[in-house]
Amino acid sequence: METNKTFTMIKPDAVANQHIGAILNKITQAGFKIVALKYTSLSPELAGKFYAVHAERPFYKDLCSFMSSGPIVAAILEKDDAVASFRKLIGATNPAQAEEGTIRKEFAESIEKNAVHGSDSDENAQIEGNFFFSAFERF
Repeated sequence: METNKTFTMIKPDAVANQHIGAILNKITQAGFKIVALKYTSLSPELAGKFYAVHAERPFYKDLCSFMSSGPIVAAILEKDDAVASFRKLIGATNPAQAEEGTIRKEFAESIEKNAVHGSDSDENAQIEGNFFFSAFERF
């Protein structure tokens, strides 16, 4: 069942490179409404919990280390068919393979430093949004 909400994070690389405003602008220009927004950081433990689904993968430890290396911007976005629409907007995980005009093509440095996270399913969008935001932090 598709929903109208998805979750994203602007990752430490894009924050450090001062791309927050440009990325949020691309998101809103694409018709997404920001219903929750938070500038924060993840401890290695919180990054581990957020990415627990990848715990057995070889890149898990490096991912948790990277995601706790600096501040991030977490957001819940709203739009019809939000998950699929946002996945299209951010582009392929590998920025070299991402389509022109996508967030990762414009702002990512590499597969590892790929500027943004985007939920891959409606179920994960809800789980990930709930990880960062309480009900009273959403508009």
